[in-house]
Amino acid sequence: MPNKILVVDADVASRNFIAQKLLGQNHEVLQAGSGKEGLIYAWRDLPNLIIADPTMTDLKGEEFATKLKQDARTLQVPLIALSSDSSPERIKSCLDAGFNEYITKSGQAVPMINDAIRRLLELNGDAMKKGGELIVFISAKGGTGTSSLCANLAMNIAIEQPDARLVVADLVLPIGSIASIVGYEGSENIVKVADMPHEVTSSEYFRHELPDMKHWKFNLLAGSPDPESSNQLKVERIWDIVAALKMAYDYVFIDIGRSLSRITLPLIQHADLVTLLISTDTSTLPLTKTLWEYLKNKGVHTDSIYSILNRAAGLEGLSKADAETMLGITINASMPYLNTNLAFANTHHQPFTLKFPNDTASLIFRETTKDMLGVTQKIHV
Repeated sequence: MPNKILVVDADVASRNFIAQKLLGQNHEVLQAGSGKEGLIYAWRDLPNLIIADPTMTDLKGEEFATKLKQDARTLQVPLIALSSDSSPERIKSCLDAGFNEYITKSGQAVPMINDAIRRLLELNGDAMKKGGELIVFISAKGGTGTSSLCANLAMNIAIEQPDARLVVADLVLPIGSIASIVGYEGSENIVKVADMPHEVTSSEYFRHELPDMKHWKFNLLAGSPDPESSNQLKVERIWDIVAALKMAYDYVFIDIGRSLSRITLPLIQHADLVTLLISTDTSTLPLTKTLWEYLKNKGVHTDSIYSILNRAAGLEGLSKADAETMLGITINASMPYLNTNLAFANTHHQPFTLKFPNDTASLIFRETTKDMLGVTQKIHV
């Protein structure tokens, strides 16, 4: 059954252009030329999704969104703002009012709309429950050790569950960081894969074609090799790729670092576990608190957060108790100061627990791994 999409735009040419593109994607399209007309159509015809230019002649776009979100008939209907206004203030006010996405009118608007529709309608919560466990790693600031811990914890889960298939995908932009940690020098990466046709990048492709990092016991989908390549990334393919990875592997680890965006946010919202890396740096804690408050406002539940206080880079900073008080959350694990050992292991492209098996941190890696698996299992009970 085709999706029913309502397009609200006072500009007839713009409205017809979007409508024709949507019809070409086999959607059913309704059109309205004003905010009030859009409300009538929305409440009468109950579309699956609404695309609206918030620059309306009779209503503010924010008021339009608020009215839809206050009515039980349209409370759950996804809203996409499509506007020529690219100001950060307008984007924020529309998202705060209830729009799920804000897309600026440009040459890339149509593929971005198609991607948003796919994420908001096709790749919903039920769809993302299929396949393997999705574990996302995120931090509020660069240099927190997100990539190192992502690779090392993935490797330890592979040891803990030797029959499981694992993949690590690097979505840190503009330059991926996991390839340099695990010693991968090949050409297969997220930019190249995203440029392939959807039909090619099936679960079978990912199961058999991704490089096997033998020492690390997982397959790797490397990140962008350089900033120029990241500009060529077809972001509309990310959700297709993640869905295929979930069908190919028992565990899908995604490192997004501090690259929080409209692309990575849905991954966080649908993740089985969100691993939040916390630095002990006093200047970073407020950023982490802001990030956590934002994620809560976007529907990320506390139970799906696994927080790790990472003291690996240095001894200075707040204690676990101080960090918990500032953030208002329970910190699940603490990584100790690793001196130069972590850098040494990374430089030699070896997992920490294999390079330094008798180090106290190796024991903590193993204990943290078991705890993460236990938390994930509880979420599914």
